[in-house]
Amino acid sequence: MAAPIKFGVGQSVLRKEDDALIRGKGRYTDDYAPQAALRCLMLRSPHAHAKFTIDAGRARTLPGVALILTAAEVGDLGNLPCLFNLETDPFTGPPYPILAKDEVRHVGDSVAFVVAETIDQARDAIEAIDVKWSPLPSVTGVVNAVKKGAPQVWPDKSGNVLFDVSIGDKKATEAAFAKAHAVAEISIVNPRVVASFMETRAAVCEYDAKNDHLTLTVGSQGSHRLRDILCQNVLNIPTDKMRVICPDVGGGFGTKLFPYREYALMAVAARKLKKAVKWSADRSEHFMGDAQGRDNVTTARMALAEDGKFLAMDCDLMGDMGAYLSTFGPYIPHGGAGMLPGLYDIQAFHCRVRTIFTNSVPVDAYRGAGRPEAAYVIERLVDACARKLDMTPDAIRRKNFIQPKALPYKTATGKVYDSGDFAAHLKRAMEIAEWKEFSKRAKAARKNGLIRGIGLASYVEVCGTMGEETANVRMDPNGDITILIGTQSSGQGHQTAYAQIVAEQFGVAPERVHVHQGDTAEIATGLGTGGSASIPSGGVSVERATRELGEKLKAIAAQALEASAGDLEISEGVVRIAGTDRSISFADLAKRPGADPSKLNASATFASADGTYPNGTHVAEVEIDPATGIIKIVNYVIVDDFGKTLNPLLLAGQVHGGAMQGIGQALMEQVVYGAGDGQLITATFMDYALPRAADGPSFVFETHNIPCTTNPMGVKGAGEAGAIGSCPAVVNAIVDGLWREYRIDHIDMPATPERVWIAINEHHRRHSL
Repeated sequence: MAAPIKFGVGQSVLRKEDDALIRGKGRYTDDYAPQAALRCLMLRSPHAHAKFTIDAGRARTLPGVALILTAAEVGDLGNLPCLFNLETDPFTGPPYPILAKDEVRHVGDSVAFVVAETIDQARDAIEAIDVKWSPLPSVTGVVNAVKKGAPQVWPDKSGNVLFDVSIGDKKATEAAFAKAHAVAEISIVNPRVVASFMETRAAVCEYDAKNDHLTLTVGSQGSHRLRDILCQNVLNIPTDKMRVICPDVGGGFGTKLFPYREYALMAVAARKLKKAVKWSADRSEHFMGDAQGRDNVTTARMALAEDGKFLAMDCDLMGDMGAYLSTFGPYIPHGGAGMLPGLYDIQAFHCRVRTIFTNSVPVDAYRGAGRPEAAYVIERLVDACARKLDMTPDAIRRKNFIQPKALPYKTATGKVYDSGDFAAHLKRAMEIAEWKEFSKRAKAARKNGLIRGIGLASYVEVCGTMGEETANVRMDPNGDITILIGTQSSGQGHQTAYAQIVAEQFGVAPERVHVHQGDTAEIATGLGTGGSASIPSGGVSVERATRELGEKLKAIAAQALEASAGDLEISEGVVRIAGTDRSISFADLAKRPGADPSKLNASATFASADGTYPNGTHVAEVEIDPATGIIKIVNYVIVDDFGKTLNPLLLAGQVHGGAMQGIGQALMEQVVYGAGDGQLITATFMDYALPRAADGPSFVFETHNIPCTTNPMGVKGAGEAGAIGSCPAVVNAIVDGLWREYRIDHIDMPATPERVWIAINEHHRRHSL
């Protein structure tokens, strides 16, 4: 077996991008300040639902005001599109206008766009715009929205329902329930959350009047998709009339994939004024103007045989769309429902999926995009099944796991799991967590007046299905390697990961590999980054293009070394005759007369129609103070199957970060709207809680990798996995503790100290009567 390449695949190479970032030399959108750029602000609705009239006449006369746009001035623009529809039951979504006209439908809805010389002058103009509001009844929360007589968000969407469809076989499911020994049922809320990335959205738009050309610099998860939607769907201009540049991006989590109103309005303003314009969101604008995540209400039932075998699963899922359809909004609950069977052999399955309009910020993809919601449902339900039959959580899982010999396995929802050993990572996680010794720890905690709970979740997700990704790998005149690719890093470490793939074949150090992303003028195509697709798709493209470039370099070197190309090998940035000291460096190769540019670069494209299915087990152990409801995570173990590890350090960072996001949702994060007026109560970090380092555990993380058969590199996506397994593991641990002590079998996320304290005291009140 060959020795591993020093900087190659599987090595813990330090992130090459970090040096600049930790020295403050990162280049983010807000760092870009063209001279004399005008500043922009959006006027947003203070009402959840209202008719309005608007008069910007006086505001337009104020000092420094260059332009004010209302719906009347942008009537020629297209709407923001929804890129998903149902093949079997097509729906027609309502318009998502660039600026609202006559009626607003959520707090933060956009009604005017101001451009001024300074930000203070823009604020003055915002205050001077005369808007007369006539509030209308509003509704928030899907349970309220589907009630008879609820206020209508859109007049033509009866009952506030966009679509109401079924997935699976309802008849077979009903038949299985009819003969069940027992039925377990849960009703759970997956609360709405805000994608709280470090860098709020920002953009700069410049206009070249001579060439009638726009350049948009923006923190996004993909420059090409953003350009194409803005040009083709909204601005109605050819795509070659806009260049989109994405510099460093400080987090995305799905929310920066989408086009937003500001970008189109900036393009209009730049063209009208023939000047550069700049906009940066403050944190409250992020809460009111950026797509939010999750927000499902689900009832799920499992039909059980006497021995604990799962016979059938039936679900009713309602997904909140908010007031408008964001880019992929309706796909999230519908696509996520396909993952509801989890890792289990469930032969009969049915799910009713409804997407519901409410007077709230639109909902779209957020780290995992429907798969965390699905894992939360099935893993909470499996624990409920165990309690129903007085089985242990691990025993009922082992009883129902899809067995390795059954792979590839087609689920009742049509997903094909290609590889894995689910019982193996469950067993290993329990071993590390010292599951068998838990009772001793629980007894010790009780002596101190505390309650211990332990919970697990075994998850699966599908990822890497965004489509074709093309990589171009070229040799530079100095012998370095440059990669051009349409993925977009927002903190994942693409510079390092792609450099390792090149190093695996060429043996060059990471500093000699340069990755260019996020510029539509330099890179022909690109999907951006989402759905954990960058390595499963982009990585394969880089690997294949590097291999092809290597063959071209050998052909050039064969002439220089007067040898057969088949006798040559590439390592440490040189081509040599195998078994000899005769070689030629990359830099010298690049200077050879026959080394024209076409021979010094190679391209490759890869797309995975089948996707990859990462899976794993999380085990969480918590300590609950019954006097205060405060929860502390005292132990946390993760064992994942990612097929193949590209870089253990990068992987651990992704898993830790995702797990902390899930822990945040499980314990503290929740968007709250006022019940009567639809006001966004959690509109700042004063009211919306995020987990800090002290709220998280010291993670123990291992892999139990089984190479993926649907991906040439054997890798399975890893970026979202931590956020998928963590929520159910933490909440199952909390419920375990409450069940052991009080026979409390349910609590919804976020399990705040207040909610836990109330649940315990409600128990005491009932049992004291």
